[in-house]
Amino acid sequence: MKKRHLGKSALEVSAIGLGCMGMSFGYGPAGEKNAMIGVIRGAVERGVTFFDTAEVYGPYTNEELVGEALAPVREHVVIATKFGFKIDPQTGQIAGLDSRPAHIREVAEASLRRLRTDVIDLFYQHRVDPAVPIEDVAGAVKDLIQEGKVRHFGLSEAGVQTIRRAHAVQPVTALQSEYSLWWREPEAEILPTLKELGIGFVPFSPLGKGFLTGKIDETTTFDSTDFRNTVPRFSQEARKANRALVERIETIARKKNVTPAQIALAWVLAQAPWIVPIPGTTKLHHLEENLAAAAIELTEEDLREIAIVTAQVEVQGDRYAEAAQRWIDR
Repeated sequence: MKKRHLGKSALEVSAIGLGCMGMSFGYGPAGEKNAMIGVIRGAVERGVTFFDTAEVYGPYTNEELVGEALAPVREHVVIATKFGFKIDPQTGQIAGLDSRPAHIREVAEASLRRLRTDVIDLFYQHRVDPAVPIEDVAGAVKDLIQEGKVRHFGLSEAGVQTIRRAHAVQPVTALQSEYSLWWREPEAEILPTLKELGIGFVPFSPLGKGFLTGKIDETTTFDSTDFRNTVPRFSQEARKANRALVERIETIARKKNVTPAQIALAWVLAQAPWIVPIPGTTKLHHLEENLAAAAIELTEEDLREIAIVTAQVEVQGDRYAEAAQRWIDR
């Protein structure tokens, strides 16, 4: 597995990481624990060194899973987790945002226990909290770094001004936001800012929450607990319209004798050497398919063709339900 540095930082990780959320949360029932540990350890055996989790995935159970799975190889891997949500202790549901410095410290201590480690490699603010100045957030993480409990500071779904303000207090190692062939908004302002500041980019949902694999269409049904049921982009009408994008990607994939998912991941990797996507999966064969994308070289001609054919399709539907849109920083 090839390695990449996240921006100008010293943090080196595998060119493709593993998003672990779906093993416990979001895409239907949680996977069976031992099977999921097998997938995580299988990723390590195949050269993956970068693993992504968060306290809200479960909540809490995903961090515990990742901690148990990676404990035997802890010194060889990079674990990223996140703070910034308020979790109702009675229901386990997200009850808003909370990036108060005292809460950040509480989350860090709890995450360290669940992850079975004495340091968090990359600690992201999961969503920007408008009630807490980002300078205070960055300062709280800076304190944790100075204490040796955190190594690197990250942001997620943050806008340009927030990134700049945070970076002035504590250098931001990475921004994690959605980016893929069907969500290109970061190209306008975010990616140029990250390049300027030397910040790495970690795209989540690089396969469009599964849609860019080509295995989802308007007839697909999701488990009742799958959050895609609430996403406008996954309405039946939107899926039917958005198949046009996947069909164009499939045509290119056939020419190169690879899968649509591999084209989608190779395209993300080709955008900049400091970009590290974190596709999620619960199956080893999908993991192997995803990791093989790191070896695919897209030529300038390939990239031009992808740009032309994808520009022919206007993707339908918002990427989040209205309730979640309010947590996106602009």
